[in-house]
Amino acid sequence: MNTLQAIVLAIIEGITEFLPVSSTGHMIIASSFFGIAHDDFTKLFTIVIQLGAILSVVILYFKRFFQSFDFYFKLLVAFIPAVVFGLLFSKKIDALLENPVTVAVSLLIGGVILLKVDDWFNYPNGSETTEEITYLQAFKIGMFQCLAMIPGVSRSGASIVGGMSQKLTRTSAAEFSFFLAVPTMLGATAKKCYDYYKDGFVLSHDQINYLILGNIVAFIVALLAIKSFIGFLTKNGFKVFGYYRIIAGIILLAIHYFVHPLTVL
Repeated sequence: MNTLQAIVLAIIEGITEFLPVSSTGHMIIASSFFGIAHDDFTKLFTIVIQLGAILSVVILYFKRFFQSFDFYFKLLVAFIPAVVFGLLFSKKIDALLENPVTVAVSLLIGGVILLKVDDWFNYPNGSETTEEITYLQAFKIGMFQCLAMIPGVSRSGASIVGGMSQKLTRTSAAEFSFFLAVPTMLGATAKKCYDYYKDGFVLSHDQINYLILGNIVAFIVALLAIKSFIGFLTKNGFKVFGYYRIIAGIILLAIHYFVHPLTVL
């Protein structure tokens, strides 16, 4: 990895982390084109820089994030499924992170689902705030979030759809998804760093600098992206993202099978 690659991946992360298009999937595709997708540090980098993007949630929603203990317990309940599934299937997840074809197929299938989600879960009079979410709803949203362990599914997309299935409005579902990202990505980063050192790797001076740079860039870009996404989602729904995912998935599969196999780039 070089400095330009680190910046490009961080920009992609900042833009896509809170969109239902899969930030991890996009970074896998980008790193595949760069020829660094199989590198162990790249896998660590794509997870750790999500912390920078997630920190933007804490800044933008500072007063609402630091609220009651009841709210934190709900986040914990929603977070538990990711912990369980992450520990059980971490090796299989790592293997999937090397496969851009998995990302392409997930983008395509997820796109079809997003075209219909506004019709399936249309609750304009649903829960307007994250404070109204019950513990059972929080747990079910957490189960939806686990689908994002498949690269290309989108953590935010899965948890937002999960929220809407529990009769939350688009806005409240999106905001709870943002809040849930904080413990989820903290946990994922801690687990990935532990595994990295456990496997005998040591970060070099340049790699540490790449992680710092990546988090800073992702944080700044995400700050600009979150509010725009909330406004767009509230007004327009998911169809645009659905069409984008379908087109992106088809293009990637065409490149892989007719131009150059992405897995060996």
